[in-house]
Amino acid sequence: MTNAMYLATMEAYTGKSLVSLGLVEMILRKTARVAIFRPVISGSRDERDKNIDLLLQHFQLDQAYDETYAFTRAEAAQLLSHGRYDDALDKVFQSYKALEERYDFILVIGSDLEGVGALFEYDINADIARNLGTPVMLVGTAADRGVAETVNTAGLSVDHFRDRGCQIVGVIINRAAEEDVSRLRAALQAELGDKSPFVFVIPANQILRSPTVAEIVEFLDAEVLYGHNHLDRLAKDYLVVAMQLPNFLSHLFENALLITPGDRCDVLLSALQAHMSNNYPQLTGILLTTEQRPPQAVTKLLDGLNDVLPIIAVDLDTYDTATRIGRVRSYLTGDNRAKIDLSLKLFEDYVDLDALEGQISMARPRAMTPKMFIYNLLQQARSQKQHIVLPEGNDPRILRAAEVLLNRGVVDITLLGNPDDVQKLAHRQGVSIDFTRTRIINPVQAERFDAYAEKLYELRRHKNMTLDQARDLMSDVSYFGTMMVFQGDADGMVSGAAHTTMHTIRPALQFVKTKPGFSVISSVFFMALEDRVLVYGDCAVNPNPNAEELAEIAVASADTAMTFGVEPRIAMLSYSSGASGEGEDVERVRTATKLAQERRPDLLIEGPIQYDAAVDPGVAAKKMPGSRVAGQATVFIFPDLNTGNNTYKAVQRETGAIAIGPVLQGLRKPVNDLSRGCTVDDIINTVAITAVQAQQE
Repeated sequence: MTNAMYLATMEAYTGKSLVSLGLVEMILRKTARVAIFRPVISGSRDERDKNIDLLLQHFQLDQAYDETYAFTRAEAAQLLSHGRYDDALDKVFQSYKALEERYDFILVIGSDLEGVGALFEYDINADIARNLGTPVMLVGTAADRGVAETVNTAGLSVDHFRDRGCQIVGVIINRAAEEDVSRLRAALQAELGDKSPFVFVIPANQILRSPTVAEIVEFLDAEVLYGHNHLDRLAKDYLVVAMQLPNFLSHLFENALLITPGDRCDVLLSALQAHMSNNYPQLTGILLTTEQRPPQAVTKLLDGLNDVLPIIAVDLDTYDTATRIGRVRSYLTGDNRAKIDLSLKLFEDYVDLDALEGQISMARPRAMTPKMFIYNLLQQARSQKQHIVLPEGNDPRILRAAEVLLNRGVVDITLLGNPDDVQKLAHRQGVSIDFTRTRIINPVQAERFDAYAEKLYELRRHKNMTLDQARDLMSDVSYFGTMMVFQGDADGMVSGAAHTTMHTIRPALQFVKTKPGFSVISSVFFMALEDRVLVYGDCAVNPNPNAEELAEIAVASADTAMTFGVEPRIAMLSYSSGASGEGEDVERVRTATKLAQERRPDLLIEGPIQYDAAVDPGVAAKKMPGSRVAGQATVFIFPDLNTGNNTYKAVQRETGAIAIGPVLQGLRKPVNDLSRGCTVDDIINTVAITAVQAQQE
């Protein structure tokens, strides 16, 4: 039977989106076949549910939106008002069972408990959970209340669901004051005892509760005058401005949304000047009240400015605007990567995932899923944090990836580039990086520039390099970043978003060199298919490796696979299997197989073997009966770059597989290359891989 859990709220506005994100992230470590189901959604069928959309979009779940719920709130109310409660339950069960047949795990999310009828919905949630037979996770909030009141609410909720015959797997309290987290958890444990297997408390976070300008615009039905590209900025608080220019400037604070009458052009223009000044904090935007709008002379001035922060307007007076804006609520949405990553980090930091998993009976996958691989990769990188240098600090994708990696505590980062340019680009892109804790180094102005140049000269003077040439090369970000790694000032480097592969790896070839026992640098791609992860090598570096080099590539690829949790069963690919074929290319693979087997007798290595015999048990039984690799290979070694590169791209395009790489192997220190068409996720994964490689060093 499919496993499931019911996420029920104790009251409205508990922050269940954060909890549902964390739960789905955890479940996807075990199986890719996860579904979301809400018996009742609050809006209409024309208005998509925010919580469902968040999960479908962020995790790219293979589920149609129409399958995620049974009723709208209005439809359910209509049935219940006519005494058709059993009919309503039947519809819920029918929708749930349809999902149960296709998915390994279903996260059921209860009602929002907002407005009239909340108490009745509270009872329905318990009844549905009991009838579905799903264990219940209760979510509450400690916002604007003390420890005693929070504990009392949680106790009543647990008793209510237990009295209805529900099994409680745990209680999570959200939005607690930072100083109350430990005390609140201890009080809850004492109150609930064995009624709840575990209790966890997650602190409030200012960023998560801060609405975006877009949410404010929607709530107030405001008109956007300027800054359409920056509506994702967060308003951490509001400041009503009625004072004259010399007086209000001292009251400005970071990420404030200014509220002022529409005829106060002096406030509008001086606020814009302050926002652009290094001597005043950065503002989120300006909200103009009353029916007044800036006159033509001012709009002409504003039209001539580049990159204006959001300026929005409403027809309400200032008092009504300030009163209403306090009721704006921020929601987690699939396009707000920073808030999602922060939510996931809070969940991981304050919820014991091992304890939670122990309470949830889940179907185990037959092989490692892509989501599990990526999750394990990030967790492995975080377990022993490494310092990674990213030479392309002037690329927006690099900055966005750095934001995610830093927010989730995966690695420490140094960016290369002009500090002013990098920080301005980050600000324009809406990237939030704490530059007081993240280094930005301009190579030519770096403290260790001369020492690095002299070291390069020392290493390469036998190749007739002069000190002046070494200094010229060291001004290049790839050389500087690689030297940081070589000298131990960074643990690894990732580059290539804006540079060629050769530009990225040439410095490593010149002075990092290969590990003892290896003569070549090679690469692998992790091919994350729907239900398993395979390793392809070499698809990026060596055009025509000889037998000895192929054997090295096989051994290096097996070690890389093991490092990242893939059990290596190595297929040395060719156009024939076993002893059936002849020819120079086949003999090269046959020789490489013998060399690899002699070098590493502990590994399962088979070759020459055709791809179909390597992956298909039926073909393997005919072509290579009795083989421990055929039909179940996990590591595929291609005979040349042409074959490997085309194959990985064909598999990627035709199956929708995620190709992670190339991952360089054989170097003394980890340096990895990106594709110039890489995405932010590609960068994140490659940095994490580099960090894990550095851990092995």
